Amino acid sequence: MNFHPALWLASADVTLPLTIFVVFGTAKVLEDLFERIRVPGIVGNILAGLLIGPGVLGWIKPNEFLTALAELGVMFLLFQVGLHVKSSELMKVGGTAVITALLGVAVPFALGWGILSLWGEPQIEAIFVGAAMVATSVGITARVLADKGYLQLRASKIILAAAVIDDVVGLLVLALVSGMAKGAVNYAELATTAALAIGFTVLVAKWGTRAMGRIVKRTENLNVSESQFALSMVLLFGLSVVSVYMGVAAIIGAFLAGMALSENVSKRVNDLVFGVSELLVPFFLAGIGLHMDLSALTNTRTLLLAVVILIAAVLSKIVGCGLGAINLGRLDAVRIGVGMVPRGEVGMVVAQIGLGLGVVSQPIYGVVVFMAVMTTVVAPPMLNWAYRGADTEDEMADN
Repeated sequence: MNFHPALWLASADVTLPLTIFVVFGTAKVLEDLFERIRVPGIVGNILAGLLIGPGVLGWIKPNEFLTALAELGVMFLLFQVGLHVKSSELMKVGGTAVITALLGVAVPFALGWGILSLWGEPQIEAIFVGAAMVATSVGITARVLADKGYLQLRASKIILAAAVIDDVVGLLVLALVSGMAKGAVNYAELATTAALAIGFTVLVAKWGTRAMGRIVKRTENLNVSESQFALSMVLLFGLSVVSVYMGVAAIIGAFLAGMALSENVSKRVNDLVFGVSELLVPFFLAGIGLHMDLSALTNTRTLLLAVVILIAAVLSKIVGCGLGAINLGRLDAVRIGVGMVPRGEVGMVVAQIGLGLGVVSQPIYGVVVFMAVMTTVVAPPMLNWAYRGADTEDEMADN
């Protein structure tokens, strides 16, 4: 019998530890290799998923267990980022962030829709591709900026604030196009969802820190080990649940939870969250690569469309979001535009919904997944380029 790692998975007893071993181990090995050649390690994490997934070696296939770990990973990543961001500072850049987010939605949507229409694809399919190009996967940008220590820079704060707004608008766009695909759009429901999502986000961002300051003080009387960490986990998962019911993604609730605690918890909590994130985040990053199937791009016409959509996806965010922040100067505008480039899992979710509704064909689904994965791969090196010299700026700001 020929040896193949996939054969090990036939044994139920070894499935869990072996899956974790292969995904986590490969992700960390490639992360180290990429860091050695001065490419952000998260690129190695993503490509690890592509390498061991159906796209290349076929050792591991996406499944519910890996999806659950990936969802936990991105929630902890955004929670960790939130712990390093003060809500008061984020609110100061709110006006610019709103303009940035709205242009960062309108330009990609129009470009995606336009390209597919010119390509001769059905209108509803073109609309779905436009919708898939809208939302930003802020987890990728946040990880790069956090690793580099750039979260306190003005451009970084605007990226985070704009990404939250972007997520709300993106989900509303998805609800709208899904309704169109089903033949009925409930505008009253859309308006209610928008009001709840915006209200919830503003409420937590503006008053969450003050409220949690009072609650954290009372944890000292609890007979629970690591009481502040326990409270943090309750808030993380609690706000994640509420955010879903309010019409936004769970990761937004996780980010808001971290931000509400940023000025109230000890360094010990930060250390514990960092440890959990280091375990779980590689599953989120590798999971993006796992969903990439290169066989979908064997057709020359489909491959050409994929490249065109990828270029459009990158440029539309740089131009759209950059124009929204042009009043801050060219350097910050470029940084913000680049920071909004990665689509990650968000674009793939939109494509999956379209596929499930029968309005997105398998080749176009492959194109969208290619766009989502590749924008996520190219974003970290682009961020390194855009933020060159930021260490000096940070030092000057401190002085």
